[in-house]
Amino acid sequence: MDYLKAFLIGGAICALVQILMDKTKLMPGRIMVLLVCSGVVLGFLGVYEPFIEWAGSGASVPLLGFGNTLFKGVKESVSEEGPLGLFLGGLKASAAGISGALIFGYIGSLIFEPKMKD
Repeated sequence: MDYLKAFLIGGAICALVQILMDKTKLMPGRIMVLLVCSGVVLGFLGVYEPFIEWAGSGASVPLLGFGNTLFKGVKESVSEEGPLGLFLGGLKASAAGISGALIFGYIGSLIFEPKMKD
């Protein structure tokens, strides 16, 4: 049942983003930034953590979850290291995800033949 809930919640988030992309003139990069910043704001307001506990991976995997991870990392790092934590916290908290994306993206580019859009 947890898998179904994660699939439905993650799918709903992605569907809402797709609607936003189709119905507005916002560029995909701006929508991605909007999602990450929304995750940070929702984390700051204390709304996103309970949502993640309820929805599971369906809420933690999309870009909203990445923004929340950045917020949590900065919050913890600032409490431990002071103002320097503003710069270190987000990188420490999200390093594994960013590294994984780079590594798997590179492996994908070796397996397939990426081409530029015309």
